[in-house]
Amino acid sequence: MTDDESLRRLLLERSVQRGSFVLASGRRSPFYIDCRPAAMSAQGMVLIGRMAWDAIRRVGWKPSAVGGLTMGADPVSYAIAAASFGSDAPVDAFSVRKEAKDHGTGRVIEGNFKPGDGVVIVEDVITSGDSARRAAEAVERAGGKVLGIVAVVDREEGGKDALEAIGRKVLALTTVTALGLSDRG
Repeated sequence: MTDDESLRRLLLERSVQRGSFVLASGRRSPFYIDCRPAAMSAQGMVLIGRMAWDAIRRVGWKPSAVGGLTMGADPVSYAIAAASFGSDAPVDAFSVRKEAKDHGTGRVIEGNFKPGDGVVIVEDVITSGDSARRAAEAVERAGGKVLGIVAVVDREEGGKDALEAIGRKVLALTTVTALGLSDRG
């Protein structure tokens, strides 16, 4: 079985729920994709890390770090960083908070990020693209350069197109079409 097939199977087994759900965009859907159970599994960490790291290398991005809006992006970032270890250009991970801490350093970005870094923003599921956009804007405000965005799943609801319309390159490891999902459930 290929990595693509294994990832799709794992997502369908652990991360796809059927029913009636209100998405963050406010739209209703007959399915919900919560990548965390798949991404936080041993198999998911290996598959997602390897596939995303390969995709990043294939397009020629050379990031210093990978990260995105906590919490959905966190296991994806860590998996990619781990997969990069031992390569000629390993990357570290970071998390973008939804808002700055009101104590300590007051940072919005935690982990391995510094101004001037070229980074790849990661996302678990792209629907509207808002989470990835917010993470990219936070990185740029902090002095980083966004090389592109990698998502585990593209819901194919316009988020990828919206991000690309503002100049962001987006790669997705899989889509709802590849998972055999549709609005008909």
